[in-house]
Amino acid sequence: MRTCLISAAVLVVLLGSTALARADGEPCSSVTTASLGISSVEITGSKTQDAANGLPKHCILTGLANRRTGADGKSYAIGFELRLPAEWNGRFLHQVNGGNDGVVVPALGSLPEGLASGGTVPLARGFAVLSSDSGHSGSDPANKSLGLTAGAAFGLDPQARRDYGYAADMTLSPVAKQIIALHYGRKPERSYMAGCSNGGRHAMVAASRMPENYDGFLVGNPGFDLPRAAIQHAWDVQAFLKVDPDLRKSITKEDAQLVSSRITEACDALDGVKDGLTANLAACQKAFDLKSLVCAPGQNSACLSEAKVDALKMSLAGPKNSKGEALYSDWPLDGGIGTGNWRTWKVESPIAPWNNYPIIATMGAASLNYIFSTPPVVVEGSNEKLVEALKAYDFDKDAPKIFTKDATFTESAMDFMTPPDIDDPKLAALQKSGGKMLIYHGQADPVFSVNDSIRWYDRLNKNLQGRADGVARLFTIPGETHCGGGVTLDKFDALSALIDWVEKGKAPERVIASANPANKEVPASWSPGRTRPLCPYPSYAAYSGQGDSEDAANFVCKAP
Repeated sequence: MRTCLISAAVLVVLLGSTALARADGEPCSSVTTASLGISSVEITGSKTQDAANGLPKHCILTGLANRRTGADGKSYAIGFELRLPAEWNGRFLHQVNGGNDGVVVPALGSLPEGLASGGTVPLARGFAVLSSDSGHSGSDPANKSLGLTAGAAFGLDPQARRDYGYAADMTLSPVAKQIIALHYGRKPERSYMAGCSNGGRHAMVAASRMPENYDGFLVGNPGFDLPRAAIQHAWDVQAFLKVDPDLRKSITKEDAQLVSSRITEACDALDGVKDGLTANLAACQKAFDLKSLVCAPGQNSACLSEAKVDALKMSLAGPKNSKGEALYSDWPLDGGIGTGNWRTWKVESPIAPWNNYPIIATMGAASLNYIFSTPPVVVEGSNEKLVEALKAYDFDKDAPKIFTKDATFTESAMDFMTPPDIDDPKLAALQKSGGKMLIYHGQADPVFSVNDSIRWYDRLNKNLQGRADGVARLFTIPGETHCGGGVTLDKFDALSALIDWVEKGKAPERVIASANPANKEVPASWSPGRTRPLCPYPSYAAYSGQGDSEDAANFVCKAP
């Protein structure tokens, strides 16, 4: 659910916050605007949070950077929050958030609920943690009349686009470190950046633009290719509307469950054991054909209409222009398709204020038009108008707008949103600084295709002559949808694996994953104690043939 396209403000509502600060009493830090001494930065608050709900006693410092009036006449600033634990482990973690940002998500260290850090958020592990709104307010009253496009309206201001893409991170990183040094009397010994979805994108961009600022990057389900991925949303809407004029009825829950079960049935045992997981992803692509789902003459159950199968095939093939040129990526077959948040993104959401339209047809449509198109395309903020905009999207005329610049918007969406070396990655500066990057990506992610991450890694590995694993490692997660969820094991401690790599030189050969008790889609037939290794790409977790198949110890990382 943490994404580049759902607003971060919505996330706070959906996820809640366990961090309610005590505002009474003396400020918990001596750091003030004056003592910090940075003319463009204001410290706006300092208050204590007592230990509660698994969080330690800590100080919450809030502030604003680069307050200004934008080209659109609206007020902007980079809002931030820094949480400083009473018992500090000497480490700094820059939490980069999802959605369109636009709200200072509580600086606990990661979303969702610390799953990628073993179930314990970094703040509770002693990290000093920074979070920001990336330079704009998603709830700016000036945009209230815009409806569902309000959270993307900052796309009308060139600097707000830059801040969202990379400039806010570059501004705040040294500010946070200076505050930490003033508060504790010493600088951080190690610095990390972590996030999922758009947060993963933030981290990959920072790894190219300012790798010397961090020792390690924890990158989840990254939207590093976000403008091109946003084109997929128009492609999906056009595909599914061929099935039903009401997008929400195109692929039913039962349809999605059938797709998932059939893929799993065909691919489950390709890793050596029937366990409900598509671990051998490469082999699965040859083992299952979506055409097998089409109803035979006279068959009316346990199958799909040809129109529905064609829509799914179109979606998974990825967007193309009239010349047949790929505009983003294709998508793999994985048993997690149709589960988790797959339908919420692509077909129908549970969000009543959106009239249950999917995320791609609300937040996705707004972002594609306001933020990723140059010049910005103003779209009315109702469900109907947003769907119409995606339905009318022209893959020949509109798709190139993600690369367009003009006199006002001097950086294209691809310039400010993606790593500068996105199509020819070398990570030269990251290698030079000695930094490390650990990437994890759900194989059934409906937002950013794991195939895109795999191709990026393959290009990096080719450029580094087969030695990419010395600086970056990619772990794909069978069955996982977007940043958690699905028929999957999505609780793992990638943060500790990254720390060991950075601080002890111990490269991660496997990361052990287990079931998240809050994930209601984990089958009851799975042992509550089931574990599996997540293996560095291109290897996958294969059963050794001996011992308990519920235990990760009996699996090996095997080349496909």
